[in-house]
Amino acid sequence: QVHLEESGGGLVQAGGSLRLSCAASGRTFSSYCMGWFRQAPGKEREFVGVISRFGGARYYADSVKGRFTISRDNDKNTLYLQMNSLKPEDTAVYYCAADFSGVGRTAAQDYDYWGQGTQVTVSS
Repeated sequence: QVHLEESGGGLVQAGGSLRLSCAASGRTFSSYCMGWFRQAPGKEREFVGVISRFGGARYYADSVKGRFTISRDNDKNTLYLQMNSLKPEDTAVYYCAADFSGVGRTAAQDYDYWGQGTQVTVSS
């Protein structure tokens, strides 16, 4: 069992930055990969990025590559998403999710636990 809680969302102008956090509790944090997803109104949930159990490997969606950075602090049981050069099309609810497989997958249905989401709104 894992509980995930996102924070750090808000309203930002295009070109600005935000850092999202995801606090985890329950199962040992370093035992699973973590991913970030987002969902805009009327759209399906979209993969943003994934990080391996100890942070040595990261993979991003093309739409955010070079602008977003995923990191994790296993001592603090916290996942981060640093978002720079934000665009209006980045507006969405952002979710963190846990993948117990340890592989680091990109499909939402492969993830085992989800947070409640945090809203990010980028104004033009």
